[in-house]
Amino acid sequence: MRVVIAPDKFKGSLSAPEVASRLSTGLRAGFAASHPAEGFETTLIPVADGGEGTLDAAVGSGFARRSATVTGPTGQPVMAEFAVRGEEAVIEMAEASGLAALPGFGDGSAPNSGTARTSTSLGTGELIRAALDLGCRHIILGVGGSANTDGGAGVLQGLGALLLDADGNELPAGGEALARLDRIDLSNLDVRLEASEFVLASDVDNPLLGRTGAAAIFGPQKGATPDDVAALDAALAHFVRVLADEIGPEAQDAAQAPGAGAAGGVGYIAIAALGAARRPGIDVVLEFTELEQRLAGADLVITGEGSLDEQSLLGKTPMGVARAAVRSGVPVIAVCGRSTLSPEQLTESGFESVHALTELEANVEKCIAEAGPLLEELGVHIGVRLSEKSAPTQVAARTETKEQLHV
Repeated sequence: MRVVIAPDKFKGSLSAPEVASRLSTGLRAGFAASHPAEGFETTLIPVADGGEGTLDAAVGSGFARRSATVTGPTGQPVMAEFAVRGEEAVIEMAEASGLAALPGFGDGSAPNSGTARTSTSLGTGELIRAALDLGCRHIILGVGGSANTDGGAGVLQGLGALLLDADGNELPAGGEALARLDRIDLSNLDVRLEASEFVLASDVDNPLLGRTGAAAIFGPQKGATPDDVAALDAALAHFVRVLADEIGPEAQDAAQAPGAGAAGGVGYIAIAALGAARRPGIDVVLEFTELEQRLAGADLVITGEGSLDEQSLLGKTPMGVARAAVRSGVPVIAVCGRSTLSPEQLTESGFESVHALTELEANVEKCIAEAGPLLEELGVHIGVRLSEKSAPTQVAARTETKEQLHV
């Protein structure tokens, strides 16, 4: 029997590779209780939806992990990782420009009005340049969790552009400073960009500006006050006008494109200046992990994430994996920390069953703190059920096995 384990992270508890490993350990132990261990195989394919965890998914699919020292969101140097396979690169922009890269974040410090106004995406541009230096010409930019609201101006700067005020001085970093932008000098923009192809992996469909734009919707999460939001939105609108003077009206059109508001406007500059094609993050990840091809011959797929809820139905990782499994004719089940979806919603999504950690431990905080051992225990339970339903005659008849794997 072969089981493909393709989960997303359990946010706040375990990365996707850790989730897959814990499940595999439990499954093997449970199945081996009454079957030879060598008769059971697991294929681990960590996945993500284009945001946090995308880098892990790439490395788990054969990309090599690389690193570069780049400029963090507040100007401090940070060591950021990206992934390379041949001429392909996967960049998780939060590595360089995310909230988690803010000094002190995670030690009780929270983003504030100052960081909301001045954080930059410069490091993401520098990561792109590092990928270009390694010969990459097909670059996947996974966005999410950003600290900046600078419209991707920092990305342009990281790629060689100069953002100048009326006196010809280069602007300081951050979205607030864009209000003083007079012109953009693209003469030193990295020429290798012309021969490169970009994909914007994002589920965010917000435009750059206005009531549903980057500043209004996502600014408060980054510490922006109502006054900050108004100032940042006005500064971004001015940035669009100045960029349009430099590259043409497509810069104005790009501001209204779905996804332009992603990652504080990094989505905007990816579309407007890098010619990126926006695609749902889960589709991009499932493509480079070659999930559907790796489902061939599988008896079962297990996916999941920390919380299965209404948000999950909007194209999150488990739904993407479930769709791929259904297309391949392979049964799929889900594991999660908790589920708030109805049985009807789960069935409509393609899941044969769902197993939550809260079935083992009612205390949600304890589920988060002890997710690893609980996942192994859940894996044992699933493995035992698989073992019970896998008599030798059924294993020999793969189609019959698939019809009976309702665990």
